[in-house]
Amino acid sequence: MSLIATRLGVSVASVSNALAGKGRVSPELAGRIREVAAEVGYVPRMAGRALRTGRSQVLGLVLPDIANPLFPQIAQAIESAAAAAGYGILIADSRNDVATQTQVIGRLLERGVDGVAIVLRRGTRVADIGIPVAVIDSPSTPGNTVSADHWQGGQLVMEHLLSLGHRKILIVGNNPASNVQNDRIGGMRSCLGAEVHSEVIWVEKIEAAHGKGCALGLADYARRGFTACATVSDLTALRALTEVLGAGIAVPEAMSVTGFDDLVWSAVVRPSLTTLQMDMATIATVAVEALVAAIGTDTGPRGPVRPLPGRPDRVPMRLIARQSTARPDAANAQPAHPVPARTGPNQNDSNGGFPT
Repeated sequence: MSLIATRLGVSVASVSNALAGKGRVSPELAGRIREVAAEVGYVPRMAGRALRTGRSQVLGLVLPDIANPLFPQIAQAIESAAAAAGYGILIADSRNDVATQTQVIGRLLERGVDGVAIVLRRGTRVADIGIPVAVIDSPSTPGNTVSADHWQGGQLVMEHLLSLGHRKILIVGNNPASNVQNDRIGGMRSCLGAEVHSEVIWVEKIEAAHGKGCALGLADYARRGFTACATVSDLTALRALTEVLGAGIAVPEAMSVTGFDDLVWSAVVRPSLTTLQMDMATIATVAVEALVAAIGTDTGPRGPVRPLPGRPDRVPMRLIARQSTARPDAANAQPAHPVPARTGPNQNDSNGGFPT
């Protein structure tokens, strides 16, 4: 900081005030100070600032499974939104374990983070931990701050399949304890009329009975006339694609397959995967803005926070239609009917996570 002051012939106090955005420094001088700071590669000493302000300018981010390719994308979106707000990020992995989730939150508190954004381990809650918390999970999760509208996403994918003429549809979930997955499946089922036959199976229940990585029996469903398989995630969809194609069943001619989350490889597998895309940038911005606002006031919440006025707590998803869905082949095709009207608790709701 003294180097900047010397080069410009101003006081160290003026440099400090300009870089902190406070004090009586003219806009012209503040601009010159920032330019020189960038030239010399000046990095503020956050420890000193923390001592002066009582804040670390660091947020914690707790993810349920960093090995899942969805969560690095979430981390990148949160880091970008935090950086724009002047905050750094410390990332912790709960490894899909309730006890570990509690432990990593404690370690983040020990490191003095000002707030925490958390993608919950399925079926869990977080209450008052002494600092603001942004919960990113599902609109049906108690204390949820912001999330994708998973119910609406389920409706979009089912409307897509119905518009193609599918009338026997298998829905594949992973874990029935997940609020996100139940919302997605609830949205799918809300679109079904009496002329549509559907069944729901759960991967973890099948594996509990037959072993990890066992076949899901999708070929049997194809033989029974099911022409579409709607899954709750791209990872589950990839498993379905592999099993169906391995059984000699053509995709999408004999069975269409859909996913959720639009992971980076979903566009390059063959056939490329029809899926639902989350607006991660908006979700991250809403979460970070809510945290920063709560951090900035001593009377703000010290647990789950709500979005700022005018900001959504439920962000619409977008259907990405690719090669893995098409009209059923002539042997299985049924006449297409108008898509049934949407029903369910979220039909007209503008309020409102992520699979774990």
